[in-house]
Amino acid sequence: MSQLDQFEITHKWPAKNPNVIQLYSFPTPNGVKASIALEELGLAYEPHLVTLADADVKSPEFLSLNPNNKIPAIIDPNGPDGAPIGLFESGAILIYLAEKAGKLLGKTPAEKAKVIQWLMFQMGGVGPMFGQMGFFVKFAGSEIEDPRPRDRYVSEAKRLLAVVEKELDGKDWIAGDFSIADIALAPWLNALEFYGAKPLVGWDDLNNVPAYVERFMARPAVQRGKTIPARDG
Repeated sequence: MSQLDQFEITHKWPAKNPNVIQLYSFPTPNGVKASIALEELGLAYEPHLVTLADADVKSPEFLSLNPNNKIPAIIDPNGPDGAPIGLFESGAILIYLAEKAGKLLGKTPAEKAKVIQWLMFQMGGVGPMFGQMGFFVKFAGSEIEDPRPRDRYVSEAKRLLAVVEKELDGKDWIAGDFSIADIALAPWLNALEFYGAKPLVGWDDLNNVPAYVERFMARPAVQRGKTIPARDG
């Protein structure tokens, strides 16, 4: 009997190798944070495709691990003190994995604080604001005639991009050395292409941000992780 049997999610997504980290995800900006981090950190893991359909993210099995019905989520069979642990929230997963591997979280307490600062900037600002902008630009919200919702999120996205543009002056990575803060931030910046929002936010007027995203996407681990788990079909 595996230690993972206690996790109901494994009944719907069985583990082929219960001795490695189990990743339940879909290749969205939040989802690829986990897969890219696992690739960058060199941690052994098994990916499971959890689609965004209610049949998956609102299934009793998935909700048993993440009651907030959002990807990604993980189970580490070799958690703290050797006991298995399940986690949701992409930022919490990034911190946990970085601490487990002893990498990508700064070399000193001060550096760690800066990395977490920029990780929180993405979690609290860039992710929610860009996601809402995408809804009003690309998805159902685009049918709303009132321009104010879209304009509100486009304006906030531009403000956040200006913060990143300024911070990256003379720097390759957002918090000094490459870190989980970059793994959190860059996929969301890259999502502007998917949303068709680059012209709206003045992407072509930026210098540091486009170069930063290009630098990030060129990393081999990012190239691997950005399509994990593989979509069906």
